[in-house]
Amino acid sequence: MKPSPDSARAVAPERGQGQGQEQRHGPLSGVRVLDLSAYIAGPYGCTLLADQGAEVIKIEPPSGDNLRKYPSTLDGESRAFLGVNRGKRGLVLDLKQPEALAVLMRLIETADVLVHNFRPSVPARLGIAYEQVREVNPRLIYCAVTGYGETGPNRDKAGYDQVLQTMTGMCTLQGKRGGPPEILYGSVVDYYAAALVAAGVSSALFERERNGTGQYVGVSLLRSALTMQSARLIWADSEPKDVGRDMRSGGITGIHPTRDGYLYISANTPHFWQALCEKTGLDALASNERYDTVRKRALHCDEIVPQLHAALQSRSALEWEAHFGEAVPCAAARSVEDMFDDPQVLAEDMVSSFEYPGVGRYRGFKHPIRFGATPGPEPFAAPAFGEHSDQVLSAAGWTEAEIEALRAKRAVL
Repeated sequence: MKPSPDSARAVAPERGQGQGQEQRHGPLSGVRVLDLSAYIAGPYGCTLLADQGAEVIKIEPPSGDNLRKYPSTLDGESRAFLGVNRGKRGLVLDLKQPEALAVLMRLIETADVLVHNFRPSVPARLGIAYEQVREVNPRLIYCAVTGYGETGPNRDKAGYDQVLQTMTGMCTLQGKRGGPPEILYGSVVDYYAAALVAAGVSSALFERERNGTGQYVGVSLLRSALTMQSARLIWADSEPKDVGRDMRSGGITGIHPTRDGYLYISANTPHFWQALCEKTGLDALASNERYDTVRKRALHCDEIVPQLHAALQSRSALEWEAHFGEAVPCAAARSVEDMFDDPQVLAEDMVSSFEYPGVGRYRGFKHPIRFGATPGPEPFAAPAFGEHSDQVLSAAGWTEAEIEALRAKRAVL
């Protein structure tokens, strides 16, 4: 039985709807995404598409997304998996079995987007390279997330966030000059790559509206890491190799100790430098021509920073934050847990409640983008392993007996 396009799209929400969550139209409503990716970059890129209304089906192998196995203090699931995969339905397929590959190909017939993060040589072995699947659906947007890109000597190496950070100079510049390299924790390269996935797929969908055909979209962690450093990747012909490429302002703009806690201060512009000096009682610094530009302050930071630190000892970080107000851009260092109840975060409606089997109720992030006319659906929790396999296949046209036959062969779990 071959499913009709209408039946293939009629995937009825289960967990997520029926909890008072409004199914609002989003700018990508009606777009169906098959997410075959794992870890963070590809999956969170698909989550960003789900946030905008796309129907996303997460397709995992029998071993599951490795992110499920990451260390977590939660008993029922990895915290990272829950945070990265909101708003998706879950299906488990063993693509090494021909029956499972046939299932995927039937899903591809009515899909708009497919995202994976296999190494470049793997899709052809599985039978799902772009050249193979575009014969099934020429309108498909096919997004491949790789570590190093589609060509070159590193094309088939495994790429990971902190590997690419270290390779591309990010860790060297994060460390102090002359000191050891330092990792930027938080998977910053992965999350930036996820944004490129969402942007690239959306642009390809827009182009498809004009010409009627899909295309290949390539995102790599290498390109992501270098894109993040566009302000550093400038090398004039007249410059030596070892020049100062970072934009740190000599230690004045940065994190400083206070009487209680730490405070980040940004004071690069003349206006903010003047305000910082006035509000800390260091008026003499503001009127000194030795310090009247960012470059001069960086040159003489050893003279300025000790005076600033001494002045900051008169208040706590939170007190300084209130004292500076809008006059000096700053923030007291907080924990991520503080964000769940932060007044600004709550005012912007960035936190929602979710339910997950084995975890129960938890709070998590939502709404990374605000759309005035098409706000998109309220998100629901990441799928439990294989949670929607029957639901997805049934809506796409498989009978109960056919699904049981697939499960008996362990092509579907």
